[in-house]
Amino acid sequence: MDSDSKIMVAGAKGMVGSAIVRNLEEKGYTNIIKGTREDVDFTNQDEVDRYFCSEEPEYVFLAAAKVGGIMANKKYKANFLYDNLMIQSNIINSAYNYGVKKLLFLGSSCIYPKMATQPITEDQLMTGPLEPTNDAYAIAKIAGIKMCQAYREQYGFNAISLMPTNLYGPNDNFDFQISHVLPALIRKFHEAKESNAPYVECWGDGSPMREFLHVDDLAEACFRCMISYNDSEIINVGTGEDVSIRELTRLISIIVGYGGLTMWDDSKPNGTPRKVLNVDKIKSLGWSPKIGLRQGIYETYEWYKNEQTSNL
Repeated sequence: MDSDSKIMVAGAKGMVGSAIVRNLEEKGYTNIIKGTREDVDFTNQDEVDRYFCSEEPEYVFLAAAKVGGIMANKKYKANFLYDNLMIQSNIINSAYNYGVKKLLFLGSSCIYPKMATQPITEDQLMTGPLEPTNDAYAIAKIAGIKMCQAYREQYGFNAISLMPTNLYGPNDNFDFQISHVLPALIRKFHEAKESNAPYVECWGDGSPMREFLHVDDLAEACFRCMISYNDSEIINVGTGEDVSIRELTRLISIIVGYGGLTMWDDSKPNGTPRKVLNVDKIKSLGWSPKIGLRQGIYETYEWYKNEQTSNL
């Protein structure tokens, strides 16, 4: 991948896509195609074909997806399944048909069984039932993995698949209806601080264990794999360390500077009890995360506050 190679980042305005663009630009890549939903409807194969025919990318980072937290995944299963199946299938198919040299598909750690052995190794894919709260999204991502593997096997198409853990960072979604746990907590504690609320109510009982990776660390992993990883088997990307949701809320409240109480609503779902990835494979490529959780949350909170100010 040369500095002037035509590189397409599908989903370039999202949290992951924008981080990949930043990473490439910092490395001196100058010919980046920033594919967004304003440019093309990725759920429409004809539109995607025309886009690939016009732009002629050589490399593709497939970061476009419909994403959301527990409530969104439970409420809009049909949308999560259909949209993600269409987006990834159309892009993978067009990438092959229009001569792309290599494609990197981004899945999710939710592809693994709910009760997977921890830390989760890549070979546990499809060895048990999925977590019901996000099984539609997980099934779509599993289909994307299998499509990449099938196109490699049948056509010799160089498509690789990375499975990131829970992500956070700049350009995250802080909308309570669709956000993931970390940005939702940042917003909750910030608003509670601003309004002098006596307590913040959080979902579940705080016991689930989760792993969190800053999106800029993921972007570097994507770059490393695009350069040097060419196998059909999936590869996990995470920190290899987890934290309870209760500990996470405590850390966020300290960073935000909120002095009130935290209340737990155990009528709301916890999701998978524990999820942490085995990252031996990605580390063997010379990659490791650089941004610690405290630093990452602080930087994300600063970004969120700046966005709030700029939107006033």
